[in-house]
Amino acid sequence: MHISSKLGLRFAAVLAVAALALTGCNNAEQTPGGSSGAPTFDPSTVKPDESLIALLPAALKDKKTLTVGSDTSYEPAEFLAADGQTPVGYDVDLAHAIGAVLGKEVKVQTSEFSTILPSLGSKYDLGISSFTINPERSKAVNFVSYFNAGVWWAVQKGNPKNFSLDDICGKKVGVQTGTVEEDPDVKDRSAKCVADGKPAIEVISLKNQTDVTTRLVNGSIDAMSADSPIIKNALQKTGDSLETLGDVYDSAEQGIAIAKSDTAFAEVIEKVMNKLMADGVYTQILKDWNNDEGAITKAVLNPTAG
Repeated sequence: MHISSKLGLRFAAVLAVAALALTGCNNAEQTPGGSSGAPTFDPSTVKPDESLIALLPAALKDKKTLTVGSDTSYEPAEFLAADGQTPVGYDVDLAHAIGAVLGKEVKVQTSEFSTILPSLGSKYDLGISSFTINPERSKAVNFVSYFNAGVWWAVQKGNPKNFSLDDICGKKVGVQTGTVEEDPDVKDRSAKCVADGKPAIEVISLKNQTDVTTRLVNGSIDAMSADSPIIKNALQKTGDSLETLGDVYDSAEQGIAIAKSDTAFAEVIEKVMNKLMADGVYTQILKDWNNDEGAITKAVLNPTAG
């Protein structure tokens, strides 16, 4: 379960390139927005909407800054730029666009993925971190849909370990902690293995997606599963090191999370997102990050979770 030792100078070089790419330190052709991964979106281009500001709950009307919880290890949705401190990505740009419509500054705070939803309403005003909308999460928070993504798998280039989703029992699979890839997908697959009298999947659950990807590059896990935009980005950033396995499946909407008690604020966010969609700001942000295929046509508060 630990990262294996480097096998020669050539392998060390591959790891070095992968590590550099995963931290956002790559050339301008690979990174939207330039070599630093800096955001291209300028919030000042979006004018405040006084009619929407008037709908804000009293507790938020005088608040100058909206605090957003985000796990900044999920490139290109949310990650840290080359300085290791500045959050960037399409989710980050959307957060700033929301703030601009509401006349607020936005602070995107790096957070562990699994801690964001429980901290809404106390520590964070919003959670924007590629949250797939599912029944369990929908019981705990309000969601405003804004993006569509599915589950995808990746293996080392050439699939040297002959990994197959039809023969997954006993294999080492990497996932980010708290994602739907971990639970229910891989968890349910592992339970079926055990029920069939086969060894359970060895799930390597890590807090940061970048660490999962690095482990796949160096071969210490057999495969990884993540949201389709993240797999697509990992292939681009690691050069010739990885390839996809199978097709995208279980496509589902992702949502901006708001505390369950803040229904009025959630209703405002729904209206803000639909305004950004109508104005073209939303689509342009996704295009800037090469992920407009995940665009949806209408934001919905608390859509039916699959």
